Amino acid sequence: MEFNTLLKEIQAKQFKPLYILHGEEPYFIDKISEAIIEHVMPDEERDFNQQIVYGKDTDLLSLVSEALSFPFMGERKLILVKEAQNMKEIYELERHLESLNQQNVFVICYKYKTMDGKTKLIKNAPKVGVVFKSEKIKDYQLVNWITSYVKSVGFDIAPNAAQLLGDSIGNDLSRIVSELEKLAIVVAKGTRISEIHIEENIGISKEYNVFELTNAVATRNQLKAFQIADYFLKNPKEHSIIIVIPNLFRLFTNMMRVHFAPSKNPDDIARSVGLHPFVAKELIKNAGVYPPKILARNVEILHNFDLKAKGVGNANSDDGDLLREMLYQLMN
Repeated sequence: MEFNTLLKEIQAKQFKPLYILHGEEPYFIDKISEAIIEHVMPDEERDFNQQIVYGKDTDLLSLVSEALSFPFMGERKLILVKEAQNMKEIYELERHLESLNQQNVFVICYKYKTMDGKTKLIKNAPKVGVVFKSEKIKDYQLVNWITSYVKSVGFDIAPNAAQLLGDSIGNDLSRIVSELEKLAIVVAKGTRISEIHIEENIGISKEYNVFELTNAVATRNQLKAFQIADYFLKNPKEHSIIIVIPNLFRLFTNMMRVHFAPSKNPDDIARSVGLHPFVAKELIKNAGVYPPKILARNVEILHNFDLKAKGVGNANSDDGDLLREMLYQLMN
């Protein structure tokens, strides 16, 4: 079941007796569990009929006992397990699926990794309730996700502003939403969010960020690339080479796709590569700067520097030395 569909069902108070929420992306799990807590019962019933526990602090027998019991002077009981990935007996819940009290709502929040889909628990749970797999948003989907989220909360956002936000923060959805919520406090509803809004209110520099570094490399603007690199070296916690490399890898692989695409129409490229049309236009314009052979070489260079950044075959160079050398090799 899709995230939005599940959320609408919960908001309409169409509850299932069991929800297993698992996967690498914690944002969707948190949002679904928060919606269940908000809508499953009135505030005055929570002292009696709501139990929220952590996986490391509970055991299967206690949970099943609660799940089998009846609500006290209310329509339903909520049993919610946070951080269920820390509960060793979690898969043994399968033995009790058929006996769960249909009046209750039993929620398992298993975060940061996917549960074993081959187990009887995951295979049989959909017969009783809902199994929701929370997957990471892919890098190429991030701009569209940001745009969709911003519109859902009553704003609009320029494509380059969404790209700046995504490239600077990455696919950490919780942090992206947190930053946008702060921005919403100072920006009127209906506003089209620009790069200026992002720079002034979120603290991401319009001139010195991963987005602009990628653009500088794309156009082989060495002066600008090394200016941004120098800025990164003064702010190493926010601009690690580990963040730069995936963005450049995506740039060069997308350029390679453009070179071999049957159509150079921006809309066709946007659909085939999975990019926003604005980004596709820039990609087409810059792809000619790097012939296919150089692109293949650059992908290999990035692979080598990724290993060095992780300490493989690199005993002496720090992030700054690696970043400068990598940029020089890519653009020459």
